[in-house]
Amino acid sequence: MIDGIMVLWFILLMLSLAFIAYDVREMPIDWVQKLGWVLVVAYTGPFGLFFYFLTCRSPGKGLHALYTKAQWKQAVNSEVHCLAGDATGIIFAAIFLSFIDLSNGVELILEYISAFIFGWVIFQAGMMRNMYSSYGEALRKTFFAETVSMNFVMMGMIPVMMILMNSLEYGRNPAHLQFWFIMGMATLVGGFIAFPINNWLVKKKLKHGCMTLPEGEEHTEGHIAHHHEGHEAHSQAQAKMIGSKGGHEHAHEMGSLPLNIQLKYVGISFGILLIIVLIMAFFVPLKI
Repeated sequence: MIDGIMVLWFILLMLSLAFIAYDVREMPIDWVQKLGWVLVVAYTGPFGLFFYFLTCRSPGKGLHALYTKAQWKQAVNSEVHCLAGDATGIIFAAIFLSFIDLSNGVELILEYISAFIFGWVIFQAGMMRNMYSSYGEALRKTFFAETVSMNFVMMGMIPVMMILMNSLEYGRNPAHLQFWFIMGMATLVGGFIAFPINNWLVKKKLKHGCMTLPEGEEHTEGHIAHHHEGHEAHSQAQAKMIGSKGGHEHAHEMGSLPLNIQLKYVGISFGILLIIVLIMAFFVPLKI
């Protein structure tokens, strides 16, 4: 039965991936966001495509900023590049580690580290690079949001991976469809679990929402999106002003938390994640 489910799943996934790879090119969003959507759909198939239509695909030229303005749509788009980076990091590490004989506990730790690097260094800071004076500042400013967001993604991904990889014969073999099916299901669950925290982060301006480029300039190098949350429609004069400033979004538009509060939330997120892993260890053998 599982084979039939997987065949249907991958047929729908390939059709979804082919569509978004073609369609997202025309969306007025940053290339990192486009890549994020393509990767998310590559892992979550028709579910990812459904949310792409629901939260990102503009119904017409000049309507993208208005269409994505709702708070929950901002949160979904914000989560996309985080989810894409985290899942890609885990998959990259899992493929590499499949050639090395390590305990599943050590593999889990290394996969977490890889996911964090991909999510933070490439997707999170990469998306925010033009909002700050340097890439280094973008890394510093996005560290908290990426850590908390990723920990919640892991709360969904890790249990699914542990259960299915222990249950399916070829679940750890990247050359088999079972491996990719597991990663897709894990990414899907991780995305749902992490939505509330991403919604909160965007609402508090600790994480950006959907970033809409001036229409017609989505393929122009050096332009960054308007962070339109909390703003009404942008005039052509505002678009030109942003372009004339090199496309930098003003960093003061993002919020911040005192360091002790950040550490508190990071600690809580790690604590919850650790508890979940320990609970799963009662059902799936976990060795360090």
